[in-house]
Amino acid sequence: MSATIDTTGVYYRDLNQQIRDMIKEGKKKFTLNNVNGQRYIGTGIKGEDKEFVLHGVPGNDLGAFMQGPTIQVFGNAQDGVANTMSAGKIVVHGHAGDVLGYAMRGGKLFVKGDIGYRVGIHMKAYKEHVPTIVSGGRAGDFFGEYMAGGILVLLDIADKKNDKNMPITGNYVGTGMHGGEIYIRGKVEDYKLGKEVGKVPLTDEDKNKLTAICDEFCKDVKADSSKISLDDFIKLIPVTLRPYGNLYAY
Repeated sequence: MSATIDTTGVYYRDLNQQIRDMIKEGKKKFTLNNVNGQRYIGTGIKGEDKEFVLHGVPGNDLGAFMQGPTIQVFGNAQDGVANTMSAGKIVVHGHAGDVLGYAMRGGKLFVKGDIGYRVGIHMKAYKEHVPTIVSGGRAGDFFGEYMAGGILVLLDIADKKNDKNMPITGNYVGTGMHGGEIYIRGKVEDYKLGKEVGKVPLTDEDKNKLTAICDEFCKDVKADSSKISLDDFIKLIPVTLRPYGNLYAY
C-alpha cells in the first residue's frame, strides 16, 4: 500500500505523526511532495519494506535512528542525515549539509553532490554492520573526525562549473580517527590530514570492495562511472587506536 502526501506548509511534527499513523494502517511506500525543511522524516522508522521518495529539501536529521527503510531525496538535504542510523539506505540526488552520518552504525548514505563539515564523525562498525557514506563531490573540514569504524568514500566526479579549483577536502581529515577506512579519489596534501591518520596503498581486497561500492553508487545516483579509476585513490587509516590517550595520563 502506498501514500502520496503534499507537505506544503505542513508542520514537521504533524507530518511525522501522519506518516506513523499511515504505517499503522499498513502503508509501506510514501511519496512526499513539496518538502521544505521538515525535520526528522523517517526518524526511528523500522523495516526494510518501507520506502520514501522525497521531492524537495528535507530538514535536519533525515533518517535518524532509522532501521531498514530506503529514502530517496530528489533535491538537496540539510544537516544530520543518517544520524545514528542502524540499517537501510538514503540516496540524495543533490548536495547535503554538515554532520552527516553522526555515530552511524550501519546502512548506506549516498550523496550525488558535495557534503559539508564533520561528515562521518563518530561512525562505528560492529561485525557485519559496516556503515558506508559515499559522496560524488567534495567535503568540508573534519571529514571522518573521531571515526571508529565504517567506510567513507569521496569521489569528486560531480559537476564543478563554478569552483573548479576548490580542493576535494577541507582541513583536518581523519582528526581523532581510530577505526574504519577513508578512500579519497584525488590528491590530498599531508598538511590537511589529522596526525592520527596515514596514507597506505590499496590492497586487492580494497579494490574489489571499492569497485562494488562505486558501481552501486553510480547506479543509484545515475553518475558516470567511467570517471572513476582505482589508480586515483588514496586510502587513509588510523595509525593509533588511542589518539588522545595521553590526555588522560597522570
